[in-house]
Amino acid sequence: MNFGGIGTVSAITVICYLICELVKTTKLDNKFVPVIAGLLGGILGVVGYMIQMPDFPANDILTAIAVGIVSGLAATGVNQIGKQMKKDEPPKEPKESEHNEGTDGSEV
Repeated sequence: MNFGGIGTVSAITVICYLICELVKTTKLDNKFVPVIAGLLGGILGVVGYMIQMPDFPANDILTAIAVGIVSGLAATGVNQIGKQMKKDEPPKEPKESEHNEGTDGSEV
């Protein structure tokens, strides 16, 4: 198994993490932080490919973008996208039938 390029991928992840921490201190809504991390990672992946970083794990521009996006999303955690986008939804209320039943199924 070849682990070449893990240092460059880690660098993209760390840079994205630090910039996202800075973004969190602004007035921008935090639900956009994972998207910013992914975009920033994609840009850094292209930069890494274009400057021909040693051991960069991409041989073409599309792979470089993919490596960058995955590295950027790793900085915030992919699961945060779902959590942040669902924040504005109101909490679900229990059904009416759940309130009126006792433990034996009879109405209270």
